[in-house]
Amino acid sequence: MKIKEITQFLEGIAPLNYQESYDNSGLIVGDENTQVTSVLICLDSVEEVIEEAISNDCNLIIAHHPIIFSGLKKLNGKNHIERAIIKAIKNDIAIYAIHTNLDNIKGGVSSKIADKLLLKNQQILSPKRDLLRKLEVYVPKENAEEVQNALFSSGAGSVGDYKNCSFQSVGVGTFLPSENTSPKVGERGKQEKVEEIKIEVIFPKNIEKKLILEMKEVHPYEEVAYQIYILDNVFQDVGAGIIGELENEIDSSDFLEFVKNTMKTDCVRHTALVKNKIKKVAVCGGSGSFLLNNAKGVGADIFITSDFKYHEFFTAENDIIIADIGHYESEQFTKELIYDLLINNFSKFAVLLSKINTNPINYL
Repeated sequence: MKIKEITQFLEGIAPLNYQESYDNSGLIVGDENTQVTSVLICLDSVEEVIEEAISNDCNLIIAHHPIIFSGLKKLNGKNHIERAIIKAIKNDIAIYAIHTNLDNIKGGVSSKIADKLLLKNQQILSPKRDLLRKLEVYVPKENAEEVQNALFSSGAGSVGDYKNCSFQSVGVGTFLPSENTSPKVGERGKQEKVEEIKIEVIFPKNIEKKLILEMKEVHPYEEVAYQIYILDNVFQDVGAGIIGELENEIDSSDFLEFVKNTMKTDCVRHTALVKNKIKKVAVCGGSGSFLLNNAKGVGADIFITSDFKYHEFFTAENDIIIADIGHYESEQFTKELIYDLLINNFSKFAVLLSKINTNPINYL
């Protein structure tokens, strides 16, 4: 099996266009056509992890954090990034990162935290815009069902938890085939009128190419009339953070202790316990201070994330509890998430979890 078969699978779940503008997810080191021996999963592809891959005969490392965020001007081993890359290249080890694109999906990094904290009714905390498109296509009445089913099979027609959603309207299409055409309906040089169905469906933009190809495969016309619109609607399945609820409310101090134990952290930095009981919980893996107002806006009792600065804690304004559990701690279960995705879908190679603790922060 080639590397690209694995990366294409992962990108089908967490498309690269879901990542943030500053990010660098994707295949960073290596040739996608290389045959995979085995895979090592980690948070950070540091030198020790490269050595671990060498020891375990793994030629593909899948990391959460990209080893390169911005362009390298030199590659001479003067810092830890360059040394890790050089070691990977010398040993024919590919490095793939699945970062904010995995953060930004339901079932992603924040969802994993929410699952560990036993949250119910999970929803994206800050859904994204500009990821949805609408297709309108005109089809002869007798072919409408076949074309519609092809659109649904391609992944179009999902609205929230509803699948196979579309709208149809009836009209009359007109056209004049030229002498260079081979019309399925009508004759060359003769004006035609055909009763047609206009099918409208919403789809995520990352499937556009596949959608159009599969639509054209079943559409009877030589030239398919269709248009695609950019939508400003929020995409409820894609975005940052998760909001959910505990099955039963719990005392705030007891909940913080539960969070500390569950997330295996030695330290939880938090604001004043202005809520006596906790029911509604917002979470974000990694640096999540930018979502504080979103957490407040949905009425969360507590916001669990990491990397809050001193002055940012004041912005809780006694409206919410901020709990900073540490960056590494908030993302530690991401390895488990990626591992489960791979072993449940591939059986031709070994998948290993890195045993290296790459957290650069230590606590007394």
